[in-house]
Amino acid sequence: MKIEQIYTGCLAQGAYYIESEGEAVVIDPLREVAPYISKATAGNAQIKYVFETHFHADFVSGHLDLAEKTGAKIVYGPNAAPKFDAIIAKDGDHFQVGKISFELLHTPGHTMESSSFLLKDETGKPVALFSGDTLFIGDVGRPDLAQKFANKTKEELASILYHSLRNKIMPLPDDVIIYPAHGAGSACGKNISRETTDTLGNQKATNYALRADMTEAEFVKELTEGLPTPPGYFPFNVLMNKEGYDSLETVIERGSQALTPDAFEAAANETNALMLDTRDPQIFAQGFIPNSINIGIDGNFAPWVGALIPDIQQPILVISDEGREEEVITRLARVGYDNTIGFLKGGFASWQTAGKETDHIDSIAAATAATQLEQKDITVLDVRRPGEYKLGHITEALNTPLDDINQEIASLDKQKEYYVHCAGGYRSMIFLSILRSRGFEHVTDIQGGFKSIREAGKFSLTTGEPAENQ
Repeated sequence: MKIEQIYTGCLAQGAYYIESEGEAVVIDPLREVAPYISKATAGNAQIKYVFETHFHADFVSGHLDLAEKTGAKIVYGPNAAPKFDAIIAKDGDHFQVGKISFELLHTPGHTMESSSFLLKDETGKPVALFSGDTLFIGDVGRPDLAQKFANKTKEELASILYHSLRNKIMPLPDDVIIYPAHGAGSACGKNISRETTDTLGNQKATNYALRADMTEAEFVKELTEGLPTPPGYFPFNVLMNKEGYDSLETVIERGSQALTPDAFEAAANETNALMLDTRDPQIFAQGFIPNSINIGIDGNFAPWVGALIPDIQQPILVISDEGREEEVITRLARVGYDNTIGFLKGGFASWQTAGKETDHIDSIAAATAATQLEQKDITVLDVRRPGEYKLGHITEALNTPLDDINQEIASLDKQKEYYVHCAGGYRSMIFLSILRSRGFEHVTDIQGGFKSIREAGKFSLTTGEPAENQ
């Protein structure tokens, strides 16, 4: 028996490949399915099933492409009603894979179709639980994401989850290994641990949601308080996972149109496409196409795309480092942004060589920023999340989280001068690029973010305690 967790840090997502005696299953696959097929080929195995723990909101799953390419059967739990061929299993159904088997445990609450898959060895002994978004390490799934689809309140879903955990998961042996669908950084939970696997026994001892003496009312209250607003793209991904989507090959082919600077400019004007520049933030600051938005490919790219681009059908034109165009298109497709229509051939350098108009964003060292703040009327915008801000911030800084930029911009004055920072520079450049695209001229990046601000030792700082559930 072989169990492999394939963890993708950008999405804080865990997919799983399990193999036994020439047969294999894949659980919650990402959209690019070639790695799973390669693993099966290397092991001389046939992928028999694709297990889906639920209809995912934070990414587009690869279940359809994987089933088409391998002949594997897609399996969901009760209440699922996909618009494609799939096995809709009942609670307690077993699936044989080589010498091992999987028992489907219906564990609703995060969504109504949510199910966990209990792996048993050839003797029938429970070995591992693939818990999806029902149980994370240190947390459990949010009960507010499926309210519309389930026609239930978050409190009702939390109550259902309470019973799923206590009736289906907590009675399992303590040595069962928990393999969740997400780790720290996922928006599918509030306080997910950085660990991506643990024993059930240790989770019973350490996970707040599994306290033995916890009442249902206490569980519902703790689970529903302090939930951040979910990213706007989540419902669209649910529908894609439930109803179907174009193959990844089709999306890549459509997006892989190499456009000369003239053709790129024409496409932007004709289609009203978003020009998405995925280069390093500090490289972007030195020069970029006017009105382009920077979301660096080497950061939390896909989640920020999903949080900040409200229309999932938005046409997108890509500016990237040469050779990384397909990677960008693929990572956009992971979260359902399938309408990439081309990329700038030769990258930004070709735009410069063509003599076309460019823009830039001033970037200033933290120590220099401190001096300037003493001499001029400048407002500092701290674009980190409220919990980060409360831990420590420049005393006079305004907290204007990147997550809320569309609301925050309305309160800003285009005639004023702003210095902008985040924790390290990634989010601040996204924020600054959006400001520039909306006509803000007097904006400057504080290099290195709050880390550099603290190290400079020249600012008046306010510190505090961590904010609950931030």
